[in-house]
Amino acid sequence: MSLALYRKYRPATLAEVIGQDHVVEPLARALDNDRVHHAYLFSGPRGCGKTSSARILARSLNCEQGPTSTPCGVCNSCVDLAPNGPGSIDVIELDAATHGLVDDARDLREKAVYAPATSRYKIYIIDEAHQLGPGAANALLKLVEEPPPHLRFVFATTEPDKIIGTIRSRTHHYGFRLVPARTLQTHLASICEQEDFAADPGALALISRAAGGSVRDSLSILGQLLAGSGPEGLTYEEAADQLGVTDSALIDEVVVAMANYDGAAMFRLIDSVVETGHDPRRFVTDLLERLRDLLIVAGVPDAAEAGLIDGPAERVAELSEQASRFGPGALTRNAELVSKGLSELKGATAPRLQLELLAARLVLPAADSGPESLVARVEKLERSPGAGLASAAAPMPSATRSAPAVPSAPEASAPRVATPKPAPAAGNDAPPPPPRLSEVAPSTRTGGSAAAPAAQPAAAAPDTTSAAPAPSPAPEPTTAAAPENPSTASSDPGVTIEQVRALWPAVLDEIKSNSRVIWMLLVAAHPLSIEGDVLVASHENVGTVKRFAQSSSHDDNVATATAAVIGKPLRVQLVVGDSAGAPIPTGGAAESNGRSAAGEAPSEVSVVEIQPADVAESVDVDDVAGIELLERELGGVKITEYDES
Repeated sequence: MSLALYRKYRPATLAEVIGQDHVVEPLARALDNDRVHHAYLFSGPRGCGKTSSARILARSLNCEQGPTSTPCGVCNSCVDLAPNGPGSIDVIELDAATHGLVDDARDLREKAVYAPATSRYKIYIIDEAHQLGPGAANALLKLVEEPPPHLRFVFATTEPDKIIGTIRSRTHHYGFRLVPARTLQTHLASICEQEDFAADPGALALISRAAGGSVRDSLSILGQLLAGSGPEGLTYEEAADQLGVTDSALIDEVVVAMANYDGAAMFRLIDSVVETGHDPRRFVTDLLERLRDLLIVAGVPDAAEAGLIDGPAERVAELSEQASRFGPGALTRNAELVSKGLSELKGATAPRLQLELLAARLVLPAADSGPESLVARVEKLERSPGAGLASAAAPMPSATRSAPAVPSAPEASAPRVATPKPAPAAGNDAPPPPPRLSEVAPSTRTGGSAAAPAAQPAAAAPDTTSAAPAPSPAPEPTTAAAPENPSTASSDPGVTIEQVRALWPAVLDEIKSNSRVIWMLLVAAHPLSIEGDVLVASHENVGTVKRFAQSSSHDDNVATATAAVIGKPLRVQLVVGDSAGAPIPTGGAAESNGRSAAGEAPSEVSVVEIQPADVAESVDVDDVAGIELLERELGGVKITEYDES
């Protein structure tokens, strides 16, 4: 029967301990200077050399040439304490998991006072020291604090915080660390050479990663794989099959599907993973490691030279090509989603469903409402401008509506102004009509192709607009120029109305994540034009326009959303119009439209900027406009009404 590799290649001196230079060098200097403490505490993960170092320390202390950092290896003490030696009567190893009671501590205390039989020191190595009970630890406290000259203690533990502070403070504490994968791989290669076994370097890299930094675990895995290897030696494929590692070619296909947002390919790959019996958690772990490599390659072009990425130059070039398919936001988002999915897979009753949900989040950014998904969608648009704008504009059916045809007329030579409606003719007993909003200039309609009607002199068109009748003279009406063509009405050449319309759904999603109230007011709005930092948008409901105009607290939220999605903070100004931007005729406007249909020349339509005060004074608002909005947009049902008067 062959000896296990982790026993056969146990280190015999401090110089043979790998990956723990921060521990072995100070210990070696203390031994050479004869300044050895009476109690040591070795802590760290399992399999990193704590117990082996404690035995080496005991061997160095009891060597006939010692204390020395390089035991002679020929004296009785060195032979007895060799890695496969019979052991020494003066070096006692105890497992606190089975000797952690008060009676065990008292028995140790009674025996410790006796001098060593053949060696210089009597040394107690207490493994798993954190399992000492409170009574046992207190019983040992006085002995650890003031031991006899011939007595030395070495405590080894994976959880130093569980050792009582009074003992921990009386020891020299050395923390062992996990061994780097590259160091482990070199160590495994040297063992394969000593054992005269051929091993693929890729297989050794898999073993070192699977061991997780533990030397003992890596030697156990290597022994298992070498025992079952064929005459050609240990190959990468055999190691991957036995360790359950996902094939790198499959991971490559998954990365390409993520980069192309190819849902069909992604779900086919998930089906292949499940049907071939791969462990879902292992698959997600390997995918997360690949995304980690891509993040490093994207952020550090010389990652291979810096030692951040392991692998040949061809593999590093492939990783660079894969990283170039992603934007930084999309790559980070995918890594976060995979990390979260790995946590959700732990103990999952339906792992395939969890994998498919993760795949949906990876290839469908719109399925996730978080800010990271918005960044990924914007990056997707930026990386494919033509397809991105078309796909972003497609979900807006309102943009395809055409505005009603507008009769053409000669161009106006003077700006259009709002003029008061003349008083009713004598003998007309009907009360004056209520004030109405002035319609939006037809030039702001997005669907219409006809030219805007020209402005007529105020005297020639006395009934195109109306002003609120009052006993005192009415104030001078505000003159407002009609918005320009939406495609050119922008003071910032870097942001056009077409881009705003394309990204409007993303803006609404961002607003919705911050304030659902503002989102309810703007969800049915349609961008018309950009004037400086003001985005003019139309809305069919007069009550919604009034509510939005009466509050100035919306500006900050809207500006934040537009800055995050479009890259420029904008303030939204709502005007009354249908979803395609055509103005809603009311009052005199309807009458004017009727005359136009009968063959008369179209009358002038004035444009005024909607302000809260103007809306409050001049708009006949339906009392249930808000209820209609809830019923139309959210499917609400009115239960009862309350009279607020």
